[in-house]
Amino acid sequence: MYEDKTLTCKECGNEFVFTAGEQEFYAEKGFVNEPQRCKACRDARKNALRGERQLYTAVCANCGGEAKIPFQPRDDRPVYCSECFAKMKEEEENA
Repeated sequence: MYEDKTLTCKECGNEFVFTAGEQEFYAEKGFVNEPQRCKACRDARKNALRGERQLYTAVCANCGGEAKIPFQPRDDRPVYCSECFAKMKEEEENA
């Protein structure tokens, strides 16, 4: 039903492929317009609009390693590093 299309980015002028899968996703979401920017330009635009993200440093409650987190840590709640958090989430899903 859908076929890959080559589009031109209105930001950088480079060509990019609007894949059949992406077209199907857009249709499922009810989007009627094709993307006007390539992935790199879309990501750059999102990051520019969002602004710099402040990261805080905390100690992982599980392994004691350094954890970089996007929120101010509190003493009453444990904080986990990325690896420990991923392991805990995986164990939770398999339980």
